[in-house]
Amino acid sequence: MTSGPLQGLKVVEFAGIGPGPFCGMVLSDLGAEVVRIDRVAGDPAEHALRVDGRGRRSVVANLKDGRSVAACLAICDKADIIIEGLRPGVMERLGLGPDVMLARNPSLVYGRMTGWGQSGPYAQRAGHDINYIAISGALSAIGTRDKPVPPLNLVGDYGGGAMMLAVGLLAGVLNARTTGRGQVVDASISDGTCYLTAIFCRLRALGQWQEHRASNLLDGGAPFYDTYRCADGKFVAVGAIEPQFYALLLEKTGLVDTLTQAQMDKLAWPHMKAVFERTFASKTRDEWVEIMGDADTCFAPVLDATEAVQDPHNRARETFIEIEGISQPAPAPRFSRTPGQVQASVFGEGTRATLIEWGVESREVDCLFNS
Repeated sequence: MTSGPLQGLKVVEFAGIGPGPFCGMVLSDLGAEVVRIDRVAGDPAEHALRVDGRGRRSVVANLKDGRSVAACLAICDKADIIIEGLRPGVMERLGLGPDVMLARNPSLVYGRMTGWGQSGPYAQRAGHDINYIAISGALSAIGTRDKPVPPLNLVGDYGGGAMMLAVGLLAGVLNARTTGRGQVVDASISDGTCYLTAIFCRLRALGQWQEHRASNLLDGGAPFYDTYRCADGKFVAVGAIEPQFYALLLEKTGLVDTLTQAQMDKLAWPHMKAVFERTFASKTRDEWVEIMGDADTCFAPVLDATEAVQDPHNRARETFIEIEGISQPAPAPRFSRTPGQVQASVFGEGTRATLIEWGVESREVDCLFNS
């Protein structure tokens, strides 16, 4: 029995990479029933290693076979949401495009996850996260003074892509339940990443943001908002923006009488940063953790992935869980009445009963499995 605020929502996800699967994981963790259409049969043990593929009922279909396409359409007739992440036009050529599906299921919300979007001069280009965030203006602002540095694929694929797709799909479902009419959600990573930069558009308009990396309040330019190497080679993160937090940071680091310049004097920032660098390098990361204690210095140790699982705050909140020996993040956010959970994953023929429960005719299910 599933739980979560999306219980009863039915999602069909056409297997892809990156943001599409992550969006499917989010919806599943929040209680939706997600059936993933895989093109190639795989080892269930390998599927278990895909954290972003958890909580699915997976079936294998040859989308070049007319019988499989017909069976997929029958499944999609019962769905509230479709997720696909192929290049524009591919689903149409397979006979699985939104026009076909919406004609059969008028309240369907058809989500399309791409890097460049369904239209525009770049729509048919290959690309990855680094390319999509490059044209948004975000990558230009991230990195060292010397060069932009890709911030993993969290900003584009997952922030501007998967999470924006999830918001769009759920908004579409709410509208469909009011109007009875579904629609297409064109979720472009490049669009979504641009959307995430809204606050920096404001700061530029106010003259509070320079187009030079490591020169601003939030990009490592400020000495009180940066990371510092400690004596053991590990790092700490400092984010003492507000005056009261900065004052306490100076107290805890013993720099009250040393750093007497005004906190927001940008001309003094290089000198202030050099002082912080020497100071934090004088002790180990764990020594600084003990010194800072619970004081409001906006301080935290920079943990690697293994350390993050053991962090006392993360452990107290059960932020990480273990499934089949793999440590992974628990569903988020938290709901007081309808908590999310990681659903069981079922592969291949184990989904026959699920599809029949959805109302798909048994002969159509047989077409899918026997194609």
